[in-house]
Amino acid sequence: MYNSFIAMLRNDDGATLVEYSLVVALIAVVCIAAVTSLGNKINNKLNNAANSL
Repeated sequence: MYNSFIAMLRNDDGATLVEYSLVVALIAVVCIAAVTSLGNKINNKLNNAANSL
């Protein structure tokens, strides 16, 4: 029983899953911010073009 407890403490599969999850979440936040920023800029350009017409 002691050996299996020590093996469980040394198992880092859960830590790896958490790390990958954090990386994916960070990438998602950066992508959302970039799309939002580009969307606002494109919206402004299209509004300027529509107003010019």
